[in-house]
Amino acid sequence: MVVFDMETTGLFVEKGHRIIEIGAVAVNGDTMGEEFQGLIYTRKPISKAAQKVHGITAKMLAGQPEAIEVLSSFRQFIGTSTLVAHNAAFDVGFLQWECMRVGFFLNNRHRCTLKMSRRLFPGLPDYKLETVARHLGIQVDVKRRHRALDDARLAAQVWVEMRKR
Repeated sequence: MVVFDMETTGLFVEKGHRIIEIGAVAVNGDTMGEEFQGLIYTRKPISKAAQKVHGITAKMLAGQPEAIEVLSSFRQFIGTSTLVAHNAAFDVGFLQWECMRVGFFLNNRHRCTLKMSRRLFPGLPDYKLETVARHLGIQVDVKRRHRALDDARLAAQVWVEMRKR
């Protein structure tokens, strides 16, 4: 399994928004292993709403590799692993589109911790990653940045704990 998260320039792939960061953690049973992190340079502006969430600026992306290079490395990192994400429909949708855009085909199976948490824990006030983590007794740093690798690490912990239930 590889638990991953990404940050984007906006919420809508159909409006041309792009991936600007990918973070991932390999998980084997209850053990978290190798990690992947990459910022992606894109010429697309980052929406104010997206920037408010993740804090990534155009200046931070200047000089970073373009999508084809980061996605190539990511594809090598994940191999044929099942992908896990919190709100996998969003992340996998963006990832598939971005891969197709650069000429790759991505057909890894995927699982969704958001769907799983809704099924396992009906009645939570919301199903944000942090809420589910706290419900599972996972320590969440209140100063935590909403960045791809940070979220992938937290989602990996959530995945491991939910699998135990």
